[in-house]
Amino acid sequence: MPHIAVIGAGISGVTTAYSLHTRGFDVTVYDRQRYAGMETSFANGGQLSASNAETWNQWSTVLKGMKWMLQGDAPLSVNPRPSWHKISWMAEFLGNIPKYKQNTVKTAALAVAARAGLAEMADRSGVDFDFSPAGILHFYKTDADLRHARMINGLLADGGVHRQELTADEVMAKEPTLRGNIIGGFWTESDSTGDIHKFTHGLAKWLMTQGVQFRLGDPVTDLQKTDDGVTVVCGDEVRFDAVVVSAGVGSRKFASMLGDRVNVYPVKGYSITVNLDDQTSQDGAPMVSLLDDKAKIVTSRLGRDRFRVAGTAEFNGENRDIRADRVNPLVDWVATHFPEVSTESCVPWAGLRPMMPNMMPRVGQGGHDRVFYNTGHGHLGWTLSPATAEAIGTKIAARFQGGAARPNPAMTLKNA
Repeated sequence: MPHIAVIGAGISGVTTAYSLHTRGFDVTVYDRQRYAGMETSFANGGQLSASNAETWNQWSTVLKGMKWMLQGDAPLSVNPRPSWHKISWMAEFLGNIPKYKQNTVKTAALAVAARAGLAEMADRSGVDFDFSPAGILHFYKTDADLRHARMINGLLADGGVHRQELTADEVMAKEPTLRGNIIGGFWTESDSTGDIHKFTHGLAKWLMTQGVQFRLGDPVTDLQKTDDGVTVVCGDEVRFDAVVVSAGVGSRKFASMLGDRVNVYPVKGYSITVNLDDQTSQDGAPMVSLLDDKAKIVTSRLGRDRFRVAGTAEFNGENRDIRADRVNPLVDWVATHFPEVSTESCVPWAGLRPMMPNMMPRVGQGGHDRVFYNTGHGHLGWTLSPATAEAIGTKIAARFQGGAARPNPAMTLKNA
């Protein structure tokens, strides 16, 4: 069978390896970290959220971003220092505003399709990742935000996501521990949550037992395409029949080595993991996953004793610093909305989301017929990766096996 290299052992790379392995390919996964799922797939918000499929390409996002640039604790932070990468990305972002509605619908449909893929992977591998099918509750604090949510609801419904509008009283009944001036909400029963790192790491370990090779702990320094394959340089040089780049924010660099342009930009997100070390905190933390639309903060309950709170978007290049002025608003948010929860033990984290300018993942063949991409999932990597892995597996099988693999039409990404 053809031997395929996968560059990246985050959620998109490991699910890609699964998709290729189950189609009978020999697979080797490369990552510079010593373990799978150690970068952006380490401590995200935990939501498997088709209900959060709205793309950001709107003029309202641009106007809010300009206003928020003057606020240190705002949901969006942009380093004003110019770079060609940032300028080109933002120009393409603006160019995709006319596609806002259609890309939101496509993303929602892809997120719905991903649910079956995640369930299959979890069932087959037996991975425990604190999965909770308890749904996701969006809540709103202003009439304008609630009106916008109603508009989005129509787009999400076109993509197969069904939400129920709730009154303020119904929101509080759905999650009794929540406090705040809330005027309404939307409930998505079919959404869920789980620990992305536990899943990614666990699925990688299972794949190892099935014969998938992992080359971890050393960086890939070059990718060299030839007429009949691709050579991966990582200390040694190994020829493969094809390569899939799933390297998060590193995908732009690897694509350049292969003669392609993948304009991924690193958008930093922050999280805190609140350790619920006492009974009062455990009882006072929400069991339902939440999204505060105004603050752009999401939460997930990861088992009995962990509460994940995540948010913010920071355009600051490949800067991985954890800034106190970005973490403190998350801690303050917990104290405001869940006063019974102790924030004495909070573990901060920051990761770089690989964002494409159109907010859609890059899934498909590159300029060379042995080069493929499954990257650029932005803030929805956990939500979308099972579907994009299925899509890229189908494309590669069609290239090498004449389409003899097990295609799943519901999980095929068009126009990739």
